[in-house]
Amino acid sequence: MTKKAKNPWPTKDAMSQIYELKLWGGKEFDFYSGAGSHAPEITKPYLEALTTFLTAFKTPLTVCDLGCGDFNIGKHLVAYTKKYDAIDIVEDLIKRNKKLFKENNLEFQCLDMANDELPDADCIILRQVLQHVSNSEIQNLVRKLSVYKYIILTEHLPFGNFNPNKDIISGQGIRLKQNSGVNLLKAPFHFKVEEETVLNEYIMENNKGRIVTMLYKT
Repeated sequence: MTKKAKNPWPTKDAMSQIYELKLWGGKEFDFYSGAGSHAPEITKPYLEALTTFLTAFKTPLTVCDLGCGDFNIGKHLVAYTKKYDAIDIVEDLIKRNKKLFKENNLEFQCLDMANDELPDADCIILRQVLQHVSNSEIQNLVRKLSVYKYIILTEHLPFGNFNPNKDIISGQGIRLKQNSGVNLLKAPFHFKVEEETVLNEYIMENNKGRIVTMLYKT
């Protein structure tokens, strides 16, 4: 019997399928990155916090947005940066974004953040991305993060005490059902930072956890 070859792109296929099958909703959209990227009660305070951070610098920062999705968030931030690299693993999504969003300081690239070389930047934005990704892929990414001065990480977390970083298979779901969430400072990642600051926190309705945005300075 011939052994079936292992799929070298399982995460890419999983994320492409999420958009193709509208697993995050938004059936009226061509691509839709979920309510977390569209619901005003979530996006407005997040964008206010990010704008405040980005405009605090005399010289605008270069930014790398990992998992830029449908760019409903990133499109509001480009103007406050020197250069904005928007990265996603879904090729058709990147092709669509290139057609829709055109700024002189904006560039879209289709890359696998866990395995590909990433652009140089002052600041990394990771918005509700790692919550969908396996620990091994997060670990690969963490090895690259120390070269960036600022990391802005947004994750959907449980209330109260929880067991961080339970492993999952990359895809639509997150760790919340396991009373877990991503914390890069805890095992097995042990990401080293000089400072950490909470930029924004949104409490979900019906006891569905909280969306927390952290600023890490390395």
